[in-house]
Amino acid sequence: MNIKKTLIKATKDLLNITNRPRLEAEILLSHHLDKARIYLMTHDGDEVESIDDFWALVDRRVKYEPIEYITNSVSFYGMELYVASGALIPRPETELLVEEAAEIIRREGMCRIAEIGIGSGAISIALARLFPQLQIIASDISEEALAVARHNVEAFGLQERIMLRHSSLLDGIDAPVEMIISNPPYIARHTPLAPNVAEYEPHTALYSEERGDELLKEIILVAKERGVRHLACEMGYDQKQSIAEFVQGIGDYSISFYRDLAGLDRGFVLCFTNTTQPRTDDEKNV
Repeated sequence: MNIKKTLIKATKDLLNITNRPRLEAEILLSHHLDKARIYLMTHDGDEVESIDDFWALVDRRVKYEPIEYITNSVSFYGMELYVASGALIPRPETELLVEEAAEIIRREGMCRIAEIGIGSGAISIALARLFPQLQIIASDISEEALAVARHNVEAFGLQERIMLRHSSLLDGIDAPVEMIISNPPYIARHTPLAPNVAEYEPHTALYSEERGDELLKEIILVAKERGVRHLACEMGYDQKQSIAEFVQGIGDYSISFYRDLAGLDRGFVLCFTNTTQPRTDDEKNV
């Protein structure tokens, strides 16, 4: 079967599971042939080699497996990142978190930050590429996610600037940082999700506890207890009120919330206004 006929059939097979069947058919065939999509247009009369392997990819997508896991690739903030089933697939709305953090880093001239829950490495890598002076300590509780992050960090040559740690929150990490950034699990435990998410993406990166905001609140307390002045987090669309009420009892602060492109509340930036960060031993001896 040639490329043209293969794409027609694959598009029909994908009609019921995606709103962009032709595009996904092209993405899968480009991946199978290891060619750019434009190649499919200019060589549509060519026979597809190892076509049974291609139909196996289509069958995986028909069963709702995310196309990013099938191709091991995702676009984020102008980058192509490796992604596999052990790490959450970066979403476009998380690019807004990068923008919020970048504004603070630029304004404050920051040199060292931490990311809690690095996942695929998307956020830390995007920020490291924006700011050559930036050093990042990044943690994750998942060894699988850290393996994906390590692959991407090394692919971009950032292993000297992004330090990966297997840790819950920042446990065991004592180095002082100027800001914490996080896109933690924030979905309430019993929330139903689409099959491409619920059946394939890691639940530890999706679900928090009963309400969904518990881990966000833990991260706020970690920032306060460690004397970290700035915190930027993604959150659920319905968690603005609970976060706003929670921070009222934790000291002097300012907080702002931002919305995604759909107009939904999507994250917050918190600044503790009377915070003195503990100094390292080297700093104390200066």
